[in-house]
Amino acid sequence: MTTHPLLQALIPLVADLARELPSAERYRRLLAALRQMVPADAAALLRLEEGLLVPLAVDGLSGDALGRRFRVAEHPRFAALLESATPVRFAADSPLPDPYDGLVDGLDGHLPVHDCMGCAIRLDDDERPWGVLTLDALTPERFCAMDLSVLQSFGSLAAATVSVAARIGQLHSQVEDESLRAEGFRLAAPQARRLIGRSPALRRLQEEIALVAGGELPVLIQGETGVGKELVAQALHAGSARAARPMISLNCAALPETLVESELFGHVKGAFTGALADRPGKFELAHGGTLFLDEVGELPLPVQAKLLRVLQNGQLQRLGSDREHHVDVRLIAASNRNLADEVKAGRLRADFYHRLSVYPLHVPPLRERGRDVLLLAGFFLEENRSRLRLGGLRLDAGAQAALLAHDWPGNVRELEHLLGRGVLKALGRHGRRPRILSLSAVDFDLPVPGAAAAPAGPQPAPAAPAQAAPGVSLRDAVARLERELIGAALARHGFNRAAAARELGVDRANLNRMARRLGIIDAGPAVRAARPA
Repeated sequence: MTTHPLLQALIPLVADLARELPSAERYRRLLAALRQMVPADAAALLRLEEGLLVPLAVDGLSGDALGRRFRVAEHPRFAALLESATPVRFAADSPLPDPYDGLVDGLDGHLPVHDCMGCAIRLDDDERPWGVLTLDALTPERFCAMDLSVLQSFGSLAAATVSVAARIGQLHSQVEDESLRAEGFRLAAPQARRLIGRSPALRRLQEEIALVAGGELPVLIQGETGVGKELVAQALHAGSARAARPMISLNCAALPETLVESELFGHVKGAFTGALADRPGKFELAHGGTLFLDEVGELPLPVQAKLLRVLQNGQLQRLGSDREHHVDVRLIAASNRNLADEVKAGRLRADFYHRLSVYPLHVPPLRERGRDVLLLAGFFLEENRSRLRLGGLRLDAGAQAALLAHDWPGNVRELEHLLGRGVLKALGRHGRRPRILSLSAVDFDLPVPGAAAAPAGPQPAPAAPAQAAPGVSLRDAVARLERELIGAALARHGFNRAAAARELGVDRANLNRMARRLGIIDAGPAVRAARPA
């Protein structure tokens, strides 16, 4: 007996309800089954969080879609889905802009959506919608013949899937850390979503944040400039029992040495020239909450000694006062330096360092996070689209490849600024405001992997594999093979030497020396000079 196609798609999903699966995999299967039932080019499941729709799973959309955050107030189609008690199909000629325009994978990668439908997802008869399920097609009238009750039934199954995922997550939270940790996760959710990514490196960091957030111990966050250390500090605070109290931040590198003590501990009237009134310091302002000291390695040695005393017994004195104040503060510190090396160099007190680094956290650089680059790019692109009031903003295939190949010395901050400049450059290049603005690698001044300019020097083109021709010495044959392999690797990675060195399994410095010796490195000065600092 032949099983109906609808049942073929639904039976595995019903079976999944009784299985323990990662939420991302559970949602991926849900969308795959939906596209098996409905002739759609793309499907998405989005969760509503404080006026934003956050994609949890997508199928058929571009790689950066998962990183986008859609403000409901700026997308009338999403608002209509959330307000409707039944599924909604938008007319092909609907004047309402579609949030996925240019994001659906198409033959030319730049096609607007022509048919769109979706429904709100509600859990346990809650009047407030949990999120939305959407379907999109690149051809008009694709969904005309579809019975909306099918989507309604699938929306109910989606709600059951979401409920199961949520309950399994709650059970895990209770087993791991009982009610306090579960409450911490609830409080942390609005901030933790800013740590965007799905790479193993970021997942490890998020697991460590969940582990240490509920404690009272100091935390030392270390990582390169621009990796998002302050976001990690915010997630730690939001996941702690102090989340309802303030988190006070201080950039130690931005203060003159003469003002550091006053900023940290406060001062009394007349303590120094210009002290016209009593003023509490950051410690007193953070009482009951969290104090975040960024670039803590910049603190002068005398201030480190006073700060150590506050950390040990919670007592401080304002500058110019003999009166002691008691403060209850959890300290989170951050630095882009290796503080152990700073101790060896005598620029950081050893006892202060050990007090700070009770639990060290390392934030991975962007180059170690793989395709998280595209998710973060999607987040920043949606911010730029909203700020500049554009209809659609997307990355073409060359731009995505260039972003993935770049080694990001400035990390997430560099990515954010590069995208902002690229959008403005693309607008200037078009000379008008198109419905869908498509960004290419040229807008970022980045080379496209595999499309680098041909070498300008005497280097032969790496065409056929090297053959040992009669009369050719072993040394010349080896040099030719090295030139071909290195030249091809550099071309694939857009003359990104770090990426090419990783592919070839050699040290970057060795690769540079070999490329210079073989005459390859002189071929791409214009490409290299175009890179942002």
